[in-house]
Amino acid sequence: MNAENLEMDKYLFHQGTHYTAYNFLGAHVCDGSVRFITWAPNAKHVQLACDKNDYTGEGFDFERLGDQGLWILITPRLQAGDKYKYKIYYSDTYHLKADPYGFYQERRPATASIIHNSDFEFTDAAWLEKRKKLNVYETPISIYELHLGTWMKHPVESTENKTVDEITDESYYTYKEIADPLVSYVKEMGYTHVEFLPLTEHPFDLSWGYQVTGYFSATSRYGRPEELKYLINELHKSDIGVIMDFVPAHFCKDAHGLRLFDGTPTYEHPNEEIAEKREWGTLTFDYGRPEVQSFLVSAAMYWIREFHIDGLRIDAVHSMIDLNFENKEENRKIFNEDGTEDNIAGIELLKKLNTVAFEYDETLLMMAEDSSDEPMVTSPVYAGGLGFNFKWDLGWMHDRLDFMEEDFSAREYNHNKLTFSMAYKYNENYLLPLSHDEVVHGKKSIVGKMAGDQWQQFAQTRLLYGNQMSEPGKQLLFMGQEFGMYHEWKDKEQLDWHLLDYPIHSALKKYVSDLNRLYVKHPEFHRADFQPEGFRWLLVDDSTHSILSYVRRDEGSFKVCVFNYRPEVYHDFKIPVPEPGVYREIFNSDSEDYSGSGVVSNGRHFTKDENYIRESQYIQISVAPLAFQVFDLEDKKIGRN
Repeated sequence: MNAENLEMDKYLFHQGTHYTAYNFLGAHVCDGSVRFITWAPNAKHVQLACDKNDYTGEGFDFERLGDQGLWILITPRLQAGDKYKYKIYYSDTYHLKADPYGFYQERRPATASIIHNSDFEFTDAAWLEKRKKLNVYETPISIYELHLGTWMKHPVESTENKTVDEITDESYYTYKEIADPLVSYVKEMGYTHVEFLPLTEHPFDLSWGYQVTGYFSATSRYGRPEELKYLINELHKSDIGVIMDFVPAHFCKDAHGLRLFDGTPTYEHPNEEIAEKREWGTLTFDYGRPEVQSFLVSAAMYWIREFHIDGLRIDAVHSMIDLNFENKEENRKIFNEDGTEDNIAGIELLKKLNTVAFEYDETLLMMAEDSSDEPMVTSPVYAGGLGFNFKWDLGWMHDRLDFMEEDFSAREYNHNKLTFSMAYKYNENYLLPLSHDEVVHGKKSIVGKMAGDQWQQFAQTRLLYGNQMSEPGKQLLFMGQEFGMYHEWKDKEQLDWHLLDYPIHSALKKYVSDLNRLYVKHPEFHRADFQPEGFRWLLVDDSTHSILSYVRRDEGSFKVCVFNYRPEVYHDFKIPVPEPGVYREIFNSDSEDYSGSGVVSNGRHFTKDENYIRESQYIQISVAPLAFQVFDLEDKKIGRN
């Protein structure tokens, strides 16, 4: 606990290269005392406001630690569990601030940090060892995205004389309580990973965790940090990977948070035009400041190292790399000296973050939620890229959803929306998302977006999910969409689990489960996602029927996929195939098991030895309405004419 032993920590922190700065700053219990270190470069004085001094700060004065804005206090008068804030004096006033490096915070609306020592021991060594052997580009990745507070809730017996927060808190499952039902459900559904919306501490429930105050603190809404570790440990023991949304793009302006931490812009950019995220009411970090770099990279590494998170989805990358992300008017635009609009400091921060993460473990999943057309997002840093290994394909998502909202009579004229994603498919390593962002704010649920009557809506939902599973790229689906929620995500209530009492909803749930297992079982659907030889169009231009077909290949084996985006049935329909022989249908979304109409192509389908489109043979099948069908080469032999 001796201040003289901290020289290397100080040096690295101020250089922007302290990637475990949470072991240096914040509150740490050791040898019967607690050491507090904070960074407030323009503060005149710092005190610790806590239970022991009724939050006055009296008797707990910090000393300067060097001459670059670090402050230190070591005291034997406090212990784990005590609450505290930093009282930071600037000019003729002071601010009470939560600890930016605090490991635990009071549950909102309270805002104090809590001295915390974690004693949890992970037992997921087998999972971590297995993960190290994976090639993330060739392995199946099917992600179940969820918001922990609304996936499932306890009933609240009485609301009398209770605040909204109290009622909400009573309804929450703790991290530990939710472990058994969540693990069981994800295993039943066949997902390989879960992705949690941010679990870092945040003051406002309806920000969903995207406006953060505690970058090192698991939100206390659902319990203690050890309970979150328990949940992750249980998921790993069941061979389920864990991804968490992480938000280095901006932070909220709440008074107890990072804003004007020492009375001046400390964590936020000093230029107000760059700092302000006007649409979100938040602030942009000063990415060029070395101490902020140490803070953000350490925060990401904290979840990876200390909580065994398998990957991070980095939110709002576009807003980090574009100086004019919000500036549409020419008179508001910001330019670099060379006339470019790149946020160079933001780009370098992302490169540093990804470099550090992959130096620690090259099998991590670092995913960019990026709506820009910035090239080389998933190229290595050494090759000039941002260094992510996956990028969300928002173009695929918007094209598919736009197309499937259209009336069937208009689809002939928009056929390219089904095919355009393959034109840029190999520019990046893509993940195909159907995320929470697409089922809120009046956008309707996935089922609700589909054209037609109820049967057609559910048939098209199955069709969409079949396309997502079989097109090159990893995949993500937001909670509730696996069983056909009619409502959007309501973000205050639990999922409409009662819908599973109805056959059409339970059948969709079974379909998604079977689809996930088809995906995992057959390497053709995941092994060569990022290699052009893993995909080949068979039928691409048939806008008249709105039918598509392609082959997914893994070395010597392949699967033929057929899609019908019209409610018509086509019998004896010709599908070109890459090799002669006998084909059999192995999967059909129109099966009666999935509440389909039961138009299936049973039996053996012999190839016809005749050139058709780009192939030397074809088969004739029954194409089911609004359906996804998969055919396997059962027997390699000459087809019958």
